[in-house]
Formats: sequence, C-alpha cells, structure tokens
Amino acid sequence: MLDHNAVLRPKSGASDDERVIKLAVLAVGGQGGGVLADWITDVAERNGYIAQSTSVAGVAQRTGATIYYIEMARDTGRLPVFALSPSQGDVDILIAAELMEAGRAIIRGFVTPERTTLITSSHRIAAVSEKIEPGDGRASSEKVHATAEAAAKRFIAFDMEKIAADNGTMISASLLGALAGSDALPFTRESYEQAIGAGGRGVKASLAAFSAACDRARGIAAAPIGERARAKPAAPEAPSTARVSGPETLLKGWQQLAARVAALPEPLRDMAERGLKKVVDYQDIAYGGEYLDRLDKAFALDNAERGYALSIAAAKHLANAMCYDDMIRVADLKTRSTRDKRVRKEVGVKEGSVLQVTEYFHPRIEELCGTLPARLGSYIESRPKLAAFLDRRINRGRHIRTDSFTGFAMLWFIGGLRRWRRRLLRHRIEVEHLERWYGLALGHARQDYALATEILNCRRLIKGYSDTHARAQSKFDRVLSALPMLKGRDDAADWIRRLREAALKDEKGDMLDGALKTVTTLGG
Repeated sequence: MLDHNAVLRPKSGASDDERVIKLAVLAVGGQGGGVLADWITDVAERNGYIAQSTSVAGVAQRTGATIYYIEMARDTGRLPVFALSPSQGDVDILIAAELMEAGRAIIRGFVTPERTTLITSSHRIAAVSEKIEPGDGRASSEKVHATAEAAAKRFIAFDMEKIAADNGTMISASLLGALAGSDALPFTRESYEQAIGAGGRGVKASLAAFSAACDRARGIAAAPIGERARAKPAAPEAPSTARVSGPETLLKGWQQLAARVAALPEPLRDMAERGLKKVVDYQDIAYGGEYLDRLDKAFALDNAERGYALSIAAAKHLANAMCYDDMIRVADLKTRSTRDKRVRKEVGVKEGSVLQVTEYFHPRIEELCGTLPARLGSYIESRPKLAAFLDRRINRGRHIRTDSFTGFAMLWFIGGLRRWRRRLLRHRIEVEHLERWYGLALGHARQDYALATEILNCRRLIKGYSDTHARAQSKFDRVLSALPMLKGRDDAADWIRRLREAALKDEKGDMLDGALKTVTTLGG
C-alpha cells in the first residue's frame, strides 16, 4: 500500500543539475520513521529542491520494517519523474533505525559499495525468529557490521537509540542528526535544525538529540578509513557493591557476603558478584549466603591453571537454578515500581495520561500446589482425583488488570509469599533437583574436569515455568541420561555439549532424539 504525499515546489534555482538523490528509511512502528521522512523532505525543500516522499508499510519484523522512500532533485523549472519505491542497486542513502534492519536492507540489495551511504543505529531489537529459538537465537551483530563495511560505500553506525533516550525523544531525531553529520546531502546543519523547529512539539529534546548525533557522526566520518565504520560498544559496566543501599542491618549482611566475593580470584569474581546480586534480589541475604556456600564447593575443586572454568560455570548456573521462575517470582516482578516505569517509557505514556495494563495468567494445579506448604501440596498431588477436581476449576486463562486496585493487590499478595518460599512445595522440589545436578557435576570434577563443567552448563536447558519448565526439564533429563553410556570416554564432555546444543536447537527435541541414538551406537 502506497501513501503519496503532496509535492511542494519551491522557487527555481539557477543550477541545471538534475540528478535525483534517492534515500530510503527503514523503521518499525514507534520509531518515528514518518516524522523523519517529513523532516528530510522539509530540509530538501528549504534548500531549493523538489522532493517526494512515499511509504511502503511493513508489519514490524515479520515482513520487514516500513520503508519510507524519498527522492529529491534541484528545482530547475521542470518537474522530474520520481519513483514510488526503491530499487535494488539504486539507493544513494539508506537509513536504518536498528542494526538488523540494516542487514536486511543489504540482503534486499538496497546497499551497494559503489554508491550507498549506510547510516544505522547500532542498538538491537530482537526479531521474532531470534526470540522463538529455544537456545541463544541472537544473530551476530559483528557479522552485520563486517558485512555492512564491505557492502556500503560509507558506513556510519553508533547507538542512536541511547542518544535519543538520554535526551527524552524519539530515535528519528538522532537519525536525522546522523544524516546531517554524514554530509551525504548538500544541506547545511542549520536547515536541518529549522525543519525540526517547524514541528512545534518536543523541539528542545529533538534538537538536543539531533546535535549529539550530528557531532558523533561527523567524528566517525572524519576518522581514518579503517576506523570510521563504527564505534565499538563500550564494555559492560561491572557490578558495584558501592551502589547497594538499604537498612543498616541488611547492609551489614550484604557487606559480609560482598567481602567473601572480593576474596575470590579475579576471573571468578565478576560472575560470582552478579550471581550473588541476583540471588539476594530474588530472596534475601540468607539465600545469598547459601549461594556462596554452594559456590565454595566448586571453588575447592578448581585451580588457576584451568582458568576457573568449573567455578565460573557454577557461579552462573547456581544463581539461575536458585532463582527459578514460579508464580511468586512472576507476581513480584509484575508489581515492582521499576516495571511500571519501564512500561510507561516503552509505551510512551505522556505525563498525566492513564495507562491500563492487563496481565495474562494460565495457572495449572502444579502451580497451585507449588505455592502451598510442602506437606499440603504433596498431599494434593498424591491424590489424582483431588488434583484433577481442583485443576478443572483453576486451569483456565485469566486476565488481571494490574492498573486496578484489586488486580494489583492480588499479585502483590502473591509476590509477598516469597518470605515463606522455603517452606513451599515448589522450593523443596527445586532444591532437591539442584542438589542432584550439582552433586553429579562435582562428583565428576576430579576424574573429568571438562565433563563436570559441561554438566554444570546443562542447567541452561531449564528455563521458564509451567509447561515451558516441564518441557525444559524433560530435555535436561534426557541429555544427562547419556552419561552412563559415555562413562570413561575421553570425549564424554564433548558429547554432552553436543547433546545440549541439539536440545537447544528445536522445541520438539527431534534433533536431540537423533543425537541420543548416535550415542547409543558408540559402545558398539
């Protein structure tokens, strides 16, 4: 579907240059692609050009971003013939509001090394295909960067989303600034700023983001050719215990735990501190102590010659195992003030506006029993007729409005049950499973260090709650069921890794089934 905007004809210029400049903007909903296209058209017309803007709608990242296409030529007194959509190999400037959209533009042939200036924000928005992958489905940002460097005549990339967010505006302002800073169009910086100022809404924030992005783009464009393609992302900031605040009694307990982490070797320290923060946030200070006590068992079997691989794996996966997803955790996260702020920011709720949030839940009898005291929950689960009777009454979808007092209070109450979590059935089950897995891994550490590490890494198979958790645990059990068949083999660790990767490849587990059949033939 094409939206054809009216063409405004400024006064004719003296130049006879009739070259048509072709520019495409790729953006998904909420990124201000239409506003950016209007700004660019306005800038062209202010500088004595005739410009035409069209858009070809996409459906987010399923069928691609919306393409806003602009053609412009200097007004010579003759009305040029403009195209309505971009053609392969015939785009002078391509602007992508997200890194993978730049990659998709390259695949579609819109970017050519002889002609195209490629401008993109380096931040990522996970595509649907990445989200549905059971394992790590993220596409490689580095590969897109390398491909873009080779595919484009000029490549300018940095985090324009962050610049926009820091200045309280949309990424469209940052993208316009990058375009101005690239000098890909023969227009002055002032004419871009005038176009923004003519909008009348959010001008101050948009101009601030525009200015920051323009300066950044000019810095990249002025850099040596081998360095101008992109600004490398800053290293992630290490967690800092100095930022922790709270009641004095709790701070004292936290500082004691932090001191234990500080005494660990440097390669292990970062992961242990991250794990400790996660566990304490999930439950309490005492739970953090349990985490470090368990970690010490792996550390006692480790050494610097091996790079503390066993302990690092233990620090990561122990934290994830101890912070299992349950109804209490979900309710707690959904009622935190930080979540409300994040949702309002993502949706773009204006100050004074009312935001309605509806949460979807589908509890089963397993979730109900898991939130009951261990003896009562076990009593119900051990009686199939009683469990089925209760399941028929609770096993259905529910929509809960957390912007209402009743809905919020309901989830707040469930989240508050975490103080009693250690007494509940789900916790007992999770701890028993954790101890079996952890004991199995450490039991192999002296004889086969690599195998012990891979057993710890298998914990990444378990995630989610409800049906998702059940399927994940089934895959976990099936992978480790191969251990007796691999006993004594030099490549046992490698086979466990292969089985784990196969389990992560597809949801149904067909690849895992095939890999397990192969393992059964190894002894023959």
